[in-house]
Amino acid sequence: MADTTSSASSISQQPSAYSGRSVFHQTPTFTLETFSSRDFIVKDFIESLSDSAVPPNRKSGPANQANAFDPKPFIRTFEHALNRMAELSGELEHRENELSTAVRRAEAQHASMLQTANRRLEQVRQSCGGLEMKLQGEDSRSVNAVVRVGQRLEELDHQRTKAQDTKFLIQCWFEVSQRGELFLLEDIRRQGGGDGKVRCAKIARQLIKISQSLDPESWQQANGVSRQVNGISESHDKSKSRQRRHNTRELIEKFSETLEKDLLKSFDDFYRRENFDGMHECAKVLYDFNGGSSVIGSFVNQHQFFIDRSQLITEEVGGDTETWERLADPDAESPGVESSLQSLIDEVRIVVQEESAIIKRAFPYAEQVMVKFLQRIFQQSIQQRLEMVLEKANTISSLAYLRSLQAARSALNTLIDDLKMHGLTDHPEPISPQITLVLDQQFDDLFVPYFAGSSYIEREKRNLEELYASLLFKFTIFHSRRRKAPTTFMRSLAKSGSEMLASARDAYVERLDSSDLAPAQKAMLLRVAGLKDADNAKSQTEIEVSDEDGVLSTATAKRMLKWLAEAIGRGLELSGGNDTARDVSALHQILVTNLGEIYLETSLDAASDLAASQENVTKSEPDLAYVPRLKPAITIMHLLSTFIHTVLLPLAAPNISIRKSLARSTDQTMESLESKVNSILQHSIDVILSWTSKILSTQKKTDFRPRDDPSSPNYLELLQTPTCQSVYIFLSRLHPLFLTALTPGANLTSFFLEVALGFRSLLFQHFQKFQVNAAGGIVVTKDLTKYIELLRSWELGEEFEPSVEALTEIGHLFVVGPEALKER
Repeated sequence: MADTTSSASSISQQPSAYSGRSVFHQTPTFTLETFSSRDFIVKDFIESLSDSAVPPNRKSGPANQANAFDPKPFIRTFEHALNRMAELSGELEHRENELSTAVRRAEAQHASMLQTANRRLEQVRQSCGGLEMKLQGEDSRSVNAVVRVGQRLEELDHQRTKAQDTKFLIQCWFEVSQRGELFLLEDIRRQGGGDGKVRCAKIARQLIKISQSLDPESWQQANGVSRQVNGISESHDKSKSRQRRHNTRELIEKFSETLEKDLLKSFDDFYRRENFDGMHECAKVLYDFNGGSSVIGSFVNQHQFFIDRSQLITEEVGGDTETWERLADPDAESPGVESSLQSLIDEVRIVVQEESAIIKRAFPYAEQVMVKFLQRIFQQSIQQRLEMVLEKANTISSLAYLRSLQAARSALNTLIDDLKMHGLTDHPEPISPQITLVLDQQFDDLFVPYFAGSSYIEREKRNLEELYASLLFKFTIFHSRRRKAPTTFMRSLAKSGSEMLASARDAYVERLDSSDLAPAQKAMLLRVAGLKDADNAKSQTEIEVSDEDGVLSTATAKRMLKWLAEAIGRGLELSGGNDTARDVSALHQILVTNLGEIYLETSLDAASDLAASQENVTKSEPDLAYVPRLKPAITIMHLLSTFIHTVLLPLAAPNISIRKSLARSTDQTMESLESKVNSILQHSIDVILSWTSKILSTQKKTDFRPRDDPSSPNYLELLQTPTCQSVYIFLSRLHPLFLTALTPGANLTSFFLEVALGFRSLLFQHFQKFQVNAAGGIVVTKDLTKYIELLRSWELGEEFEPSVEALTEIGHLFVVGPEALKER
């Protein structure tokens, strides 16, 4: 409805004096603006024409009139609208023609102006070309003359300036040498301005050179007193005029000091007001004056960072007790860098990055200032705090010292990398090579004292030896007592092992009793050893040990390997690859000695002694309790071999001779351990077969010759003889028992194959001793069936199948008759 109203309002009615009495309606009028409006809608326009065609009296008349619709008003209205639209179309076409004519006229005028401009441009170009050729050709001599005149004027101006400077210099020298004054330079200095101060500095340096040449006497005096020779002054015979000459050196140096102090004070004032332009101007003057050493020293020494840190440097290294205990605990993760050192590193990172922007704006030689600033930070603040942290860590334990050293180096290395990435005075561009070199040099200098010679690797070795000795202390006590037990079996072979255990035990006790061992480290070592106090360790006879203390533990071996892996990783990070092969060789020796010889070989020797002692047992069933202990031994052997070949040998690869030595030592150690395991298994086979033979020897002669006597046992009703049942019960326990020691595979199969072959031989010898009747043949067959069932349960494979068939055939020999044997 709003649109309809808008369109209808654009069609106006013609005013008439008789509009109140007119019968016919007033036709609407419209112009071009009616159709050019954005709100024009054709539908609304037609509706407005239709509404204007209906007279008012028709609109208000009754709805049931017969002549309600009269088309004539509509026809007249639309005819008038069409006529009017035709007039507007003609008017629009006329306007369009006028505009087109104006456009063509303007285009023609524009083209004419472009042609005129092109002609004028071409004329200018030709004029310039002619002028250039004229200058190059005809007037070249005049041009060269002008150039020579300009150069000569520059030379004259330079000479004039030099003459004025020389004149002023002579005046200054005359003033200082004759009157002992420097008013001319003082006037320039007081006037201020960078150029004036630079000029003062240059003139002062020139006056010093003149003084050295023209007034050597002032340079031969010390503190204004002429040098005496044999109590007679050297200048005693000089003229009175020379005696009246002033000490030019002292006067000039005094003025230079005043100028320098003035410049330094101005620089400091500008720095406090953050006036970087003023700082830059003063720094430039001082650089021309004395190379900038004084302003650099003043800027660095008076920096607020060093003032604040000089007050904090006397503070002791803090940290809570729990953090230091975790740092000394070999089974806990390192807590990282000490808090005060980390705070200093974070502050240095912020201060250096912020000050680099100030130095860049304040100094024309920013790189030189940045170098001095970094050297002061690293050589004073960081180095002092680092030394304090490491001294504190050293009072805790060797491991705490090593971990603190590693954490500090890592944190400082991160700081160096962050500063390099920032760019410092070259930000946002990459950092300059000189500052990179300085950062690397300062970083290396911080840690040189801690890695000199073999000091670092010796600390690592001592730490591991102390930890291993603590961890294996009760183990060595247990086995040293076992070796003291009265026995004569292979005493000579066990002597070296006993000596090694005693040496390790005594070294540990001596270390605990050492005065240089920190109380915290002593407590940690006692905790690892499972002891309450050091006095308990000294009285070894009072230490309570259980059988579990003498048994191998995979968890213990993993702890030892974990500690060694941490030491290797720390060494690689700290040493940076220098002498890695030698360090690995030293750590390899510690590992082989403690884990291979003291731990594994001692346990295997104990198992071997127990297995050998069971060979002569005749009254009771042999004790095979040592068999399950082979499982952790074999697992630890595998861990040891894998660790060495995966970690140690690749690290020693750069040094071929050391790698070969490590490989050879590892092979010898593993061969020795494997031979001990094989010896234990061989003893076990001998024990098993010996006891089986003893059981078979209890077989009665009548077992295979049963009689029909009612009083004798009816063996035909039994499944097996008592001897067969005893052998079966004993041997059937072997398979699950040795499964706890050997992993299913070739080794387990080979072991049981050896036992089966020995058992088969025993059976062959056993049945040759007895006479068998017809009924006894059935008994033999039942026993052999049981034996074969036992052997088949061991899963010996096809290799042993012929032996099983042979045992079956032996049973048939006692059942079939002679005639059947011939047929077979």
